[in-house]
Amino acid sequence: MIYKPVCRQAGLKLFTMKNFELTKGKVLINLLMLFSLIGTFSSCSPEYIPNMVNTPVFSNKGEFQATVATGTSNFDAHLGYAITDNIAVIASGSYADQTNDTTDEFHKHLILEGGLGYYKNLSSNGRVEIFGGYGIGQIQTFQENTLDNPITDVNFNKIFLQPGIGAATDFFDGSFATRLSIIQMLPSEQSDITESWHAFIEPVVTAKIGYRYVKAVIQI
Repeated sequence: MIYKPVCRQAGLKLFTMKNFELTKGKVLINLLMLFSLIGTFSSCSPEYIPNMVNTPVFSNKGEFQATVATGTSNFDAHLGYAITDNIAVIASGSYADQTNDTTDEFHKHLILEGGLGYYKNLSSNGRVEIFGGYGIGQIQTFQENTLDNPITDVNFNKIFLQPGIGAATDFFDGSFATRLSIIQMLPSEQSDITESWHAFIEPVVTAKIGYRYVKAVIQI
């Protein structure tokens, strides 16, 4: 079965903070709210696979994070490193190779992306961050019993901007982020679609539960 973008809804509970701390983060918070509100008007494309969003929620210089997960995009891996007390880098990958035992249907994809970002501690636990980056991907699918061309074979380029806000403790990390992605679709000759551009708004809630260096991750 061909993957299709999944619409998500998420809520955000704000914690109390001092006025000057709120002022420092208000630009990123306003961006986050704006991206979420305009998500209704984003375009859709069945050729795009929304991979898991990399939301590190860093606290200080030298912090390193690595995540592996499975979900609607099959297998995802994330890396992140805080270069300074405010600057960090992230890298992500997503891979799938699925076949059907009773038909010739299959789905394959490979997505790689990297980004550079800014993060700041709003309080002892509060965090705000924003990342921007670039990614590439390839998607191949074959689906029987469809009115459209059963073959999808596209490469794509992606640029993204991703503001987020959250909290980090020894036992729990939680965040709300919204990724704005601009996608350039580059279909092969086998596909009956043409080169096109699409915009996607992808709000997510991420929870990491455990203790210090080892935590289970869930994202919706």
